Amino acid sequence: MTSRASGTTFSRKNYRLSTEPEKSKVAGIVNSKLLNDYLHRIFPTADGTQPTAAYRKHLSFQNLQEHVEQLLAEDAVSEDGQDQGVEGRLGPSTVVLDHTSGFEGLLLVDDDLLGVIGHSNFGSIRATTCVYKGKWIYEVLISSQGLMQIGWCTLNCRFNQEEGVGDTPDSYAYDGNRVRKWNVTTTNYGKSWAAGDIVSCLIDLDEGSISFCLNGVSLGTAFDNISRGSGMAYFPAISLSFKESVAFNFGSRPLRYPVEGYRPLQDKPAADLAKAQKLLGYLKNVIHTGIDVTEEKLVEREPSTWQLQGEPTVLITLAHIFNSFAPLMCKVYLVEDVLMNFLLSILEGGGPVEAHPLIQQLLDLMWLLMEDYEVHECLKQLLMSLLRAYRFSPIVPDLGLQIHYLRLTIAILKHEKSRKYLLHNVLFDVLRSVVFFYIKSPLRVEEAGLQELIPTTWWPNRFNKEGKESKEIKDETAEERLRRRAYERGCQRLKKRIEVVEELQVQILKLLLNNKDHGGGGASRYIFLNKFRKFLQENASNRGNLTVLCPPEYMVCFLHRLISALKHYWDEYNMKNPLAMSSEDAYVPPQLFYNGKVDYFDLQRLGGLLSHLKKTLKDELASKADILIDPAELQAVTMDDLDEDEESAVSTAQRPAAALAIGGALARPSWLSSPTLGRANRFLSTAAVSLMTPRRSPGALEKVKVRTLNMEQRTEEDIEGSHGNEGLLLGRPAEEPEQPITENSLLEILDGIVMMYNLSVHQQLGKRRDIHDELVKSQKVFSEKLNHLSRRLAWINVTIYSKEKMQDIYWLLRVCIRTIEHGDRIGSLFAFMPEFYLSVAMNSYSALKNYFSPVNSMEELPGYEETLTHLAAILAKHFADSRIVGTDIRDSLMQALASYVCYPHSLRAVERIPELQRISMMKNLLAPYEQRPWAQTNWILVRLWRGCGFGYRYTRLPHLLKTKPEDANLPSLQKPCPSTLLQRHMADLLRSDREMAPSFLNSVLNQLNWAFSEFIGMIQEIQQAAERLERNFVDSRQLKVCATCFDLSVSLLRVLEMTVTLAPEIFLDWSRPSSELLLRRLAQLLNQVLNRVTAERNLFDRVVNLRLPGLESVDHYPILVAVTGILVRLLVDTDFQGAERATAVLLADPCFQLRSIQYLLGNTEPLVLGMASASADKKHFSLQSYTDYISQEELAKVEQMLGHLSEESKQAAASTLPTSEEDLCPICYAHPISAVFKPCSHKSCKACINQHLMNNKDCFFCKATITGVDDYMKPATS
Repeated sequence: MTSRASGTTFSRKNYRLSTEPEKSKVAGIVNSKLLNDYLHRIFPTADGTQPTAAYRKHLSFQNLQEHVEQLLAEDAVSEDGQDQGVEGRLGPSTVVLDHTSGFEGLLLVDDDLLGVIGHSNFGSIRATTCVYKGKWIYEVLISSQGLMQIGWCTLNCRFNQEEGVGDTPDSYAYDGNRVRKWNVTTTNYGKSWAAGDIVSCLIDLDEGSISFCLNGVSLGTAFDNISRGSGMAYFPAISLSFKESVAFNFGSRPLRYPVEGYRPLQDKPAADLAKAQKLLGYLKNVIHTGIDVTEEKLVEREPSTWQLQGEPTVLITLAHIFNSFAPLMCKVYLVEDVLMNFLLSILEGGGPVEAHPLIQQLLDLMWLLMEDYEVHECLKQLLMSLLRAYRFSPIVPDLGLQIHYLRLTIAILKHEKSRKYLLHNVLFDVLRSVVFFYIKSPLRVEEAGLQELIPTTWWPNRFNKEGKESKEIKDETAEERLRRRAYERGCQRLKKRIEVVEELQVQILKLLLNNKDHGGGGASRYIFLNKFRKFLQENASNRGNLTVLCPPEYMVCFLHRLISALKHYWDEYNMKNPLAMSSEDAYVPPQLFYNGKVDYFDLQRLGGLLSHLKKTLKDELASKADILIDPAELQAVTMDDLDEDEESAVSTAQRPAAALAIGGALARPSWLSSPTLGRANRFLSTAAVSLMTPRRSPGALEKVKVRTLNMEQRTEEDIEGSHGNEGLLLGRPAEEPEQPITENSLLEILDGIVMMYNLSVHQQLGKRRDIHDELVKSQKVFSEKLNHLSRRLAWINVTIYSKEKMQDIYWLLRVCIRTIEHGDRIGSLFAFMPEFYLSVAMNSYSALKNYFSPVNSMEELPGYEETLTHLAAILAKHFADSRIVGTDIRDSLMQALASYVCYPHSLRAVERIPELQRISMMKNLLAPYEQRPWAQTNWILVRLWRGCGFGYRYTRLPHLLKTKPEDANLPSLQKPCPSTLLQRHMADLLRSDREMAPSFLNSVLNQLNWAFSEFIGMIQEIQQAAERLERNFVDSRQLKVCATCFDLSVSLLRVLEMTVTLAPEIFLDWSRPSSELLLRRLAQLLNQVLNRVTAERNLFDRVVNLRLPGLESVDHYPILVAVTGILVRLLVDTDFQGAERATAVLLADPCFQLRSIQYLLGNTEPLVLGMASASADKKHFSLQSYTDYISQEELAKVEQMLGHLSEESKQAAASTLPTSEEDLCPICYAHPISAVFKPCSHKSCKACINQHLMNNKDCFFCKATITGVDDYMKPATS
C-alpha cells in the first residue's frame, strides 16, 4: 500500500488520478459544484453539520486527502494527551501469557500467547501484566469443562503439579467444574461451567474484593479483604489439568460481557477505533448517497440495492476512504468491533442472505481497493471473530445469535474470490472450521429456554435387553400417555428451531463444494477436497495424541452436514445424468483402494501393509487393473519402512530445544486451543507422508501412469479425469459395471465421510447412554435433576439422535455394504480395501441398534430387513476370509457375528442369506480351535444352541436369583433364540465330513481340559489367599480370569451337548473312525468335572460360599446342568445300542463315581458316620430345586439315568473279576492291558494308547514310531 497525503496524485493498487481538468472530464467525473456537494455530504464536519456553501471549504479530489486527514486528526489531540502509563497497572501494554518464566508444569501455548492447554497433571501460568490499584477485568473462554482453577495470584505464589491457583496464600480462584472457590481452603461458590462459556474475572483493589461472572451473570463476591498494600500486585492466572484448554481475552478483543466501572487489563486502541468508526461512517454515507447526473443533484439511496455501477466519482471517493480504512482492518479489535458489527447490521433485516447483496459489493471493494495482504489479514480476522462469536454465544431459546453469525458467514463465503482464499489459507489451515457445524448442548437448560419450550418432562422406563423401549405400552396410564405426548410436542418445537441452524450449516458446505466457480483458479470443491483430505490425515495420523484431534462432538455434526451436502450434489448430478446412480445406491468403487489416486496415509488395509500388498499382488494389479508397479517405487517404499526410525530421530533433532523441554511452556499450533482456532504449525509424522511423497519418482514401466501427488497439489483433472483419463477411477476391474456412478470428487468425499465415522463419530454416538443411564438412576430420587436431565436429553436427541440423523447413519451403513460387496468381487485385490470400511459397517449397525433407541427404531428404516441380510452375508463370509490378515479386524468381525446371532431379528437375517454361504459359515465355525481365536467361535455356537439345551432357557443365572431375588441389578442374558436351521447345517456337516468331526471335537475337548484345569488351579490360589490369617485382597483381575475360565468351560460343555444331540452317531457309531476314542475322552472329562464340583466340602464348594465379587457366575447350576445334558443325551435319549456303549465307557472310566450322579438330585450320603448331623444341617444342591428352569420331563430323565447307572454299576461290580497287578495297564493302573503296539510290542490299555496317539506317534516306553495297534489277549496259563 502507498499513501499519498496532499500531493497532486493519489495512488493505490496502481490506480492513478491525473490532476488535469480535461482528464477528469474524460474520466467521467461530475462537475466541480456537484462534486463539492457530494464530498461535503460524504465527509461532514465533526459535529455532523454541513455549513452553507458560502462558508464551507471547496472540496475536490485534489484536496480531499488533506481534508480527510484533518477530519481524522480532530480527535487525535485528546489521545496524544493521554498518559503513557496507566495508574494501578504494571507491565507491558499488550497483555499475554508469560510463557518464559510465569508458569509451572508442561503447557502448550497458542501462537498469539492467549490460548493454553494443559499437558501435565496440573500446570499453572500467569499473565505478563499485574494490577495493584483500581478495578480490573479479563475474560476466559472455556473450551473444555474439566478441572481448572481461574483467578488471580501474586508474584510470590509458588505452584507445583499438585497445588495451583487458589491453593496457596494470596492466590484466589473459581472452579466451575467442582463449583467451588479456592483460597487455601475451599467452599461452594457459583455455577457449573460448560465448554463454550465465558468466565469474567473481576478484581476491585479499592475495596479489596474479587468476584466472577459466568456468561455476563454475576456469581456474587467470592473473596473479601484480600491482601493489599506495598508489594502486593495481582496477575491473572490459571491452573488446569491435562487436556483442558481455554483462551484469555485481556482486552485485545472487545470484551463479550463488559462490566461498568471495570477496566480491561489491556487498553482498547481508542485512537484507531475512533478513526475506524469515522471512516465507516463515511463509507455508509457513500452507500446512502447517490448522484443524479441528469438532474445534477444528490439523492438518497436504498443501501440494500447499492451497486458501484462503474461510477468514477464514487470509486475515487471510496479509494480515499479505503486508503485510511484498509490498514486499520488488519487489527483484530477493529475487525471485530467495527467491521463485523457493521456487516451483521446489514443482515438484521432478516430474509434470505441473497436479499442482501451489499455484502458482496463491499467484498468486491475490498479486493479492488485494498492491498492483497490487507484483504487476506482482514478476512482471516473476520472469520476468526465470527467463529469465536458463534462458539461462545450463549444458547438462547430461538438460537438467534448462532443464526446471525452463520448468516454472515454464508454471505462472506458466497463471494467467490473470498471463498477461495479462505479455503486455500484459512478455513482448514488457521481455523478449525468444523466448529461452524457444531451445535453445542446447553448444560443449564433454564438459560436455553428449554423449560418454556418443553414444559412437561417424560422419560422412557421400559426397556428390553437391546436397550429399546418395550413395545408393550398397555400398562401406560392415561396420565403417563399425556405427559409423553406433551414431551414429544415440545421436542418437535425444539427440533424445528435447531433445523434452521442445521440448514444454514449445510448451506455453508454447499458453497464449499461448489464445482462451477472456475474463475481465478480451480473450483472450490477441489480446494475443499484437498484440504479435507489433509484434515482427515491429521486426525488419523495422531490418533494417540489427543491434543491435536478434532473433538468427536464436532466430528459428529460435521459428518451429518457433509452427508446432506453430498447427497444434494449427488442427486443434482443424477438429475442431469439419468444413467448415473442415485445417492441411495451410492458406494465407493474398489479401484480407489489400489490405484494410488486417494491417499489412505498409514491406515491398515485388509490384506496388511500397502508396501506388502504392492509386492505380493503386483501380478493381479497388472492383469486385472492394467497397473504395473515400478520396482524402483517398491524399493523406495521398502527404504521408507527401513529408515522410518532414523527419519523420526532426525526430525526430533531438528525441533526447537524449547519444544522438547519437560516442564516448559511450549509454543504450540494455535488451533489446539479451541477458542483461538489457529493451526498453522502442525507436525506431521514421517510415517504418515512416506507413501504420499515417495523419495523416488515412479518409473515408466506402468501400463497406466499413476502420479503420486501431494494432496495440496492435485488439480481438477487429477480427480475428475479428462480425455480418456479416468482420474480417481483409474484401473477399473472387469467385475465393476461401466455405469457411471457420480462425479469422482463426490466419491472421494464419500470415502472421507466413512473414514470420519471410523475415526471418532461412532465413539461419540455411544456417549448419549451416559445421560440416559444417569436419568434412569435418578428417577426415584431427584425430581428436579430428573426434569433437568430429561430436557437435556431432548436437546441431544434432536441434535444428534433425530430420525434424520439416524437415516444419515443408515445411508452410510448401506454405502459401506455396497462398497464391500463390489470390492469382494475383484478377488485378491479386495485386500487393498482399508480396514475402516468393514469397521464402519459393523459400528454403524451397532449405533443404529443401540444408540438411537428408544426415540427411533431401526425397524422403521426403509429396506431394513434387506440391509440386515446383506450385512449378515458380509459377516458370514469375511470373518474367516483369508484375504483379511489384521487380527483386530478379524476379531471385530467375529464379535459382530456373535452379536448378530444373539437377537431374533438379526439371526433371521443370517438364516436368509444363501444356503451355500450359510453352510460355508458353519464349516468355518467348525474348523479346529487350535492356532486361532476360538472363544468367540465357541460363543457363536453356544448362542445358536441356547434355548435347546438341558435347563438352558434362563435369562438370568438361576443360582443368583435364588440367593438375591430382590437385586434388580443382577447380570442378565439375552433371551434365547436358537436357530434350528443352522443347527441342521452343523449336523449335516459333522455327519458327512468324517475328517471334520474328529478334528473339531478333539479341539473342543482339548480346550475344555485346559479351561477347566486353569479354573481349578485359580480357585486353589483364591482359597489359599482367603485362608491366610493376615488381611489380604484377591486381585480383581485374577477373579475375572477365573470367572472367564469357568464360563468358557460351561460354554464348551454346551457345544459338546449340542454336538451329542444333533449328531450322536459321532460318539456312538463305532464304525466311524475315532468314535470310541472321542466317547472315552468325553467320559473321562465329564467324570473329572463331576468329581471336582460334587465332592462334599471340596474346594469348589468353599470358593462358591465365599461369594466374592467378580465370581457371581461361578456356581453348581451352570456347569452341572451342562454335564447332565450331555449324559442324558448319551444314556437316555438314544437307542439301546448307543446307551449300552455309552454306559460301558462311562463305567469303565476309573474316575467314575456313582455318588456324583446322585449329587445331581440331592441324594448324597455322608462318607463318615460322625458327620451325619453336620451334613443334615447343610442344604445340598439338587436339580429339583430349580423347577422354574428345568421341566418335569427333564427331571424324569435324570431320575431314569440315575436308576440305569445304579443298576449297571452293580452288575459291573459283580461281574468284574479280580485282576493281578501284572495285568493292569502300566500307564493308568486302572484298566487291564488290552492293546499291543507295533513294531515294539509294548502294551497298555486301549484308552491310554488311543488318547496318546491323538497327539504323538512315539511309543510311551522306547520312543519308537508306532505303526499299528493290535488287540491283546492274555495267553491261557497251563
